[in-house]
Order: sequence, then C-alpha cells, then structure tokens
Amino acid sequence: MKFDDFDSQMRVYEESLDQYILPDMYIVARLDGRSFTRLTKEVCKFEAPFDVRFRDLMVNTVRSLMTDSGFNIVYGYTESDEISLLFHKDEQSFGRKVRKINTTLAGEASAFFSLALGQKATFDCRVVPLPNLDKVMDYFAWRQEDSHRNSLNAWAYWTLRKEGFSQEEATGEMEGKSVSYKNELLFQRGINYNDLPSWQKRGTGVYYTDVMKEGFNPLTNEKVMVKRRVIKVDYDLPLEEKYRELIKFVLGTLTD
Repeated sequence: MKFDDFDSQMRVYEESLDQYILPDMYIVARLDGRSFTRLTKEVCKFEAPFDVRFRDLMVNTVRSLMTDSGFNIVYGYTESDEISLLFHKDEQSFGRKVRKINTTLAGEASAFFSLALGQKATFDCRVVPLPNLDKVMDYFAWRQEDSHRNSLNAWAYWTLRKEGFSQEEATGEMEGKSVSYKNELLFQRGINYNDLPSWQKRGTGVYYTDVMKEGFNPLTNEKVMVKRRVIKVDYDLPLEEKYRELIKFVLGTLTD
C-alpha cells in the first residue's frame, strides 16, 4: 500500500473524535490547576486563604497565554486556580479544532507556570462555545460570582483552621451555613469581608487597552504623543452590570 493511502486510512481513526467550533460561535477556554490545593498549601506553603505570590503567578500565566500562545485572546480572567480566556470572534487558529485548542493552552500554561514556580504544575483545559454576546457576558458574570462564593468560604474556613479547628471540624462548621452566617463569623473575629482586597473577592481581569505615550518623530526631530496598545491587569473589577459592560467594551474595542 502506498504511504499516502496508508496515511489517509489511519488518520480517519486519529481524527474520529475531533470537534470544531462553528464559525459564528464565541470561544472561551477555561483552564484549571490540577491538584493545586496540595501544591499551594503543602508543597509551596503559600499563605492561606490568599497569597499575592500565587495571584501574581496566575496573572503572569494569563499574560503569557495572551501574548505568546499564538491565539488571539482579547480577555483573560483568573480567580483561585482557574483561568478563563475569551478569544477574538474571528479566531481561526487550527481551524477552530477543540483538541488543538485544549492541548496547546494546557501545555503552554503548565510550562509557563512550572518554570515560574520552580515546581511541576499542570493545568487541564476545556473549550466553552458560546452562541452570542449575552452568553459571553453571562459566562464571565458566572465565574465572578463563583469567585465571590469561593472567597467567602475560603476566608471563613481558613479563619477556623488558624484557630485550631481540624479540617473535618472546619468543614463541618461551614456545611449548610448561609452567607450572612459566614460574614458574621468573620466580623466577630475582626474581619470585615467587604473591606478585603477586591481581587480576592472578584478575581482579576487582564485585557488590552490603548494609552498615550511620548515618542519621537525622526522626520521632524520632535517629541510626539503616540497611541500604544498595552496589557492592563485589573485588580479592581466592577460588579454585576458594570462588569458585563466591561466585557462588552473589551469585545467591542477589539473586534470591530
């Protein structure tokens, strides 16, 4: 059998489970750290419930994916050990093949984070196809709400642990408790949840923005102001409708 015929025959099996994102769909990719609780609390011993060093590792991983992965990513969001990436509406890399997007982003994130941390770390990745802008805004509003819930739970849980509660005791104390109960638990210990840093409660956004910078025109030998596109790391994201407007603004600015 000729190689070309043999190759075509075998590729049918290799590509039998391939999926493609339809041209009119938005693409979001979500990455999650694998076994990061053990990595952050036991191996690296980061401060609980939040550590600026870990936050910066996650933010820098987002920046790397936006600038060096080869995909046209217009917005990145990170909270806890997860990352969500919004692609440009017209992204065509790898023919929008799900397998390629998943494996490339998981590999890129794992490699960058591991090198930056100095420890082995791995991410998995899933592609989330979304049909319209409303669903894109819904998606990021959902992840931000997840961030808020996780943050409150983490603060309450680790506050109890630091008081001497065992893992089982702290988990049992939190089980089934309301948001108001957890806020009161913290308040009684001198922690006002509303006053905690925004990035701990709402996550962090990463997106491109235009800024004016001083440049030099060699033809006129004069200093001039020029527009530059830079990455902005937003540690104080807005909430609810204002956050949805931010997503719309970023997409509108970058996809016209």
